[in-house]
Amino acid sequence: MGVAASAAMPSLAWAEVDLRGKLEQGAVIVGEVDPGAQVSLDGKPVMVSPDGYFVMGFGRDADPQARLQVTHADGRAETRTLAIAKRDYEIQRIDGVERKYVTPPPEVLKRIARERKLKDAARPEDTPDTYFAGKFEWPARGVISGVYGSQRIFNGKPRRPHYGVDVAAPSGTPIVAPADGIVTLARPDMFYEGGLVFLDHGHGLIGYFMHMSKLDVKPGQHVKRGQKIGEIGQTGRSTGPHVHWGMTWRGTYVDPATLVGPMPK
Repeated sequence: MGVAASAAMPSLAWAEVDLRGKLEQGAVIVGEVDPGAQVSLDGKPVMVSPDGYFVMGFGRDADPQARLQVTHADGRAETRTLAIAKRDYEIQRIDGVERKYVTPPPEVLKRIARERKLKDAARPEDTPDTYFAGKFEWPARGVISGVYGSQRIFNGKPRRPHYGVDVAAPSGTPIVAPADGIVTLARPDMFYEGGLVFLDHGHGLIGYFMHMSKLDVKPGQHVKRGQKIGEIGQTGRSTGPHVHWGMTWRGTYVDPATLVGPMPK
């Protein structure tokens, strides 16, 4: 049905519902139903486009089961219990981080709070575009130096898990849009993130790119898959040049790597 599933996104079809993606913690799942159908996940409505596309995301510690309910345009209802596979997460120790990024001084906390508000405002929940239903690609080529879900320990101090995938490459390496989207935030000097860009892929699925040395886009701009949006750098809390590719669905941190295949050689 509709957009073909990539090798990284197996299709799970039942009746008139098609789900693309592996059902596991951190996964982004793209779905398609008949036009006019309504969808809910664990009792909460999920936005469905006029042509039947929707997207769902499962967090790092998602429960082992989720309930998907579909009410078709003719009134028929289907309910399925989705088995969400558990993932094992590694521990990543990172030393040599500047002290201010591990324990921010009081004078920096107000700045962090202001920047948090900017980021929250740049994550709309239900924009109508369905860019998420198209193909995704890696935003940069390089060594994967960090993965989604790992427990981060900075200078010996445990911090929150790593909610994204890091691609290490020399500063100046191009970063491209992994899929079509609308730029909702473009800031060159955020405290933690350094150069930061948000891309809205529709229906609450927001991709973001951190530690950039150069930004080539502006808020409100529509970008196409493969279009250059900036360059890799070592800005913000970073111990080496790389891009952090993160993603949220309605505020839940999900793993963007579940949308693409292995890193091309």
